[in-house]
Amino acid sequence: MSWLNRLLSSRPESAAAQAAVQTALAQWQTLPPAPTRLPHYETRYVVLNTEATGLHPERDRLLSVAAIAIERCRLDPAHSLYAALEPAPAQTLARLLAFCGQTPVVVFNSGFNRVMLEQALSDTLNVSTEWPWLDLYWILPALFPEHQGHAARLTDWMGFLGIETFQRHHALGDAYAIAQLLLAALARARQRGLHAPQALAELESRTRRDSRPR
Repeated sequence: MSWLNRLLSSRPESAAAQAAVQTALAQWQTLPPAPTRLPHYETRYVVLNTEATGLHPERDRLLSVAAIAIERCRLDPAHSLYAALEPAPAQTLARLLAFCGQTPVVVFNSGFNRVMLEQALSDTLNVSTEWPWLDLYWILPALFPEHQGHAARLTDWMGFLGIETFQRHHALGDAYAIAQLLLAALARARQRGLHAPQALAELESRTRRDSRPR
């Protein structure tokens, strides 16, 4: 019996649910790496956000996940996913992997969201991702230096860019706000000649490097 079979057999999911998890994982693992040099208009981005028991990845646990796809630089709320981890964390995380595929993943504050997601995927499914991660916490101040010129809170960026959402401090509600921020970032990036995910990744790297104390 494989490690995944042992894990799932200890949970109350049905045999059909267990098989669905294994099928989703197998399909996800065969996907090719995400292209990072295609234009934004040809790139599918997925905005990820999490909700946890607290703000400390080393001692808190993941409660729910949310994902919203941006395709052809358009946001369609129908292309979204929201699910709690309990009572079937393996199913929820397998659904998340299937939804994301191998695409550039966008978060706000990777120090929390990325760490929580990667820890849950490792603990629950024993998988690690090769997603290109983009963190708007660092990308936005580089694209919009007229707004303070340094990293700021999600609430600050929402106010600066006039963005609203249906519910703050909720995984999907905040993901919807972050998705709108991504659209603003893509529009400004194109104006600056940054036409692909790789260019945004390089911009983030420079911004992080320049923020370090000298």
